[in-house]
Amino acid sequence: MNVDKFRKQPILGILRDITEDEIPPLVDVFKSTGLHTVEIAMNTEDADALIRQAVKLAKGSVMIGAGTVISMKILKTALKAGATFIVMPVLVKDVVKYCVRHKIAVFAGALSPQEIYQAWQDGATMVKVFPAGFFGPKYFREIKGPFREIELLACGGVTPENMAEYFLNGASAIAFGASVFRRDWLKKKDFPKIEESIKKFLGK
Repeated sequence: MNVDKFRKQPILGILRDITEDEIPPLVDVFKSTGLHTVEIAMNTEDADALIRQAVKLAKGSVMIGAGTVISMKILKTALKAGATFIVMPVLVKDVVKYCVRHKIAVFAGALSPQEIYQAWQDGATMVKVFPAGFFGPKYFREIKGPFREIELLACGGVTPENMAEYFLNGASAIAFGASVFRRDWLKKKDFPKIEESIKKFLGK
């Protein structure tokens, strides 16, 4: 993962419970919208095959990572499939340690001030604050008070309408998932709606 590229467009798409036939049109949507960074959750069926497929189709135009990486076994599977960054809902120390040692971008999950501080101290590229929506943008402002150097990724409850407020209050990046990659839209193959939703996050 090119972390500098992510910082220039600090928006992460999260794919979960998708299928093999949905990957090609989704990658086309990422290319057409210009979304640069997408993770595939490892608790999705055949996630490693989906990552492999997405990496091949993206041809470097989209950075493909793995989410919900909560063990070393899952990490090794994700990396073997071609994931270029790692995301987790909590702090898994041995996973973070491995990623830091091998210079792999890693976004460790946390919520409380202690958890956020620990994830950063352990070497997280950014700390994924999850679920952000239950606390809101003002929580980020409070966290950034004592922890100005910690980069925070807001995940859960972020919308095109409130994302600016998250950034203004200290988030370095935001993520979106089920609100855009809706199962009913995917089932109906309504990829234009998904494209339109992504463009709203990108300000297009």
